[in-house]
Amino acid sequence: QVQLVESGGGLVQAGGSLRLSCAVSGRSFARPVMGWFRQAPGKEREFAATIGWSGGTDYADSVKGRFTISRDNVKNIVYLQMNSLKPEDTAVYYCAARWGTTAWGKSPSEYDYWGQGTQVTVSS
Repeated sequence: QVQLVESGGGLVQAGGSLRLSCAVSGRSFARPVMGWFRQAPGKEREFAATIGWSGGTDYADSVKGRFTISRDNVKNIVYLQMNSLKPEDTAVYYCAARWGTTAWGKSPSEYDYWGQGTQVTVSS
């Protein structure tokens, strides 16, 4: 049974940093495409970042240059380093996984497994 467990969320002032972690268990970690999405109150879940099994990355324009996604295939963890945080980054952040393809996914419907989410709140 695949499980994704996020951690690292919290309250931070604008301009600050947080690092989110997503621990993956229950299936070989080596080949999935991983993604981070976020959902603010009253809004749809939106793409933030994705990383392929070989380490290639892609980002939403809104976070490019401020967020960095990375993965540790030994520890089976994917990270999202978030710098220069803004109040509009406030949301529940979810990690997601998809197997069977090497293509990045920017739509929630392209992912098969999800974590429970972790709250990130950025105060002004």
